[in-house]
Amino acid sequence: MKKLILATAVAATMGLGTAQNAMADRIALVISTLNNPFFVTLQEGAQAQAEALGHELIVLDSSNDAARELSNVEDALSRDIDVLLINPTDSDAVVSGVRTANARNVPVITLDRSANGGNVVSHIASDNVAGGEMAGEFIIEQLGGEGQVVQLEGVPGASATRNRGEGFMNAIEMMDSIELVATQPANFNRSEGLNVMENLLQAHQGIDAVFAQNDEMALGAQRALQASGLDDVVLVGFDGTDDGIQAVNDGKMSATIAQQPARIGEFGVTAADRLLKSESVEANVPVPLQLVTQE
Repeated sequence: MKKLILATAVAATMGLGTAQNAMADRIALVISTLNNPFFVTLQEGAQAQAEALGHELIVLDSSNDAARELSNVEDALSRDIDVLLINPTDSDAVVSGVRTANARNVPVITLDRSANGGNVVSHIASDNVAGGEMAGEFIIEQLGGEGQVVQLEGVPGASATRNRGEGFMNAIEMMDSIELVATQPANFNRSEGLNVMENLLQAHQGIDAVFAQNDEMALGAQRALQASGLDDVVLVGFDGTDDGIQAVNDGKMSATIAQQPARIGEFGVTAADRLLKSESVEANVPVPLQLVTQE
């Protein structure tokens, strides 16, 4: 009899756990790519906060493909999600996904990169314009106000690319003796950063500084600069990834503009949690930036 009562109690407990899991609010995170340490950290921050708040988090990787991103949104919506978090591959292309979610009355929160259309409840990101300005001002200071500079841009069409470039140009255009000799996309990718930097070094002599719009491109550029014996070129990245900060500590990069990707993911889930509780959320949630140097 005792065994029967115990078995019944265990079954009841298991049934309660199953029911609680079924009742858990479901949040989807459609992320641009998990082939980038920055976005892996963002996903980890979101996952940790979802577990802490008792929500189920569905993560879908778009692999930097806008068509796959839309497919991921449709997949997420088919699973009856309650909130959609999306880190866009492209600020224009993502509009279709946002509007698809709008049509299903699923609230949308964008992370790190914005959407250029559709109804977005909240956008959570660092101030990329301010970060670009910080990079430009640091380079100006290091060069003493004069020199030749190149810029490695991210994915064309991404808001982070546009905003970081805008901030950087705001800074250097105020200095007549700073010349931007080239600006080319390397798609936030380390291998492309290496290849683009190699080509730029062949086309331009006397480069004094490089601003790469993320640490992955900066690390690729660093390999090209090192191979050419140009260790004295000022090299600034963006994101503050573990690899980027380590490169700064080792003297391989001059600086990086550190974001807090884990906090972006965390703040995204927190905003989703507030929506699920019918609480208000801010339209724009800034995440602080920091200039990281050896000092």
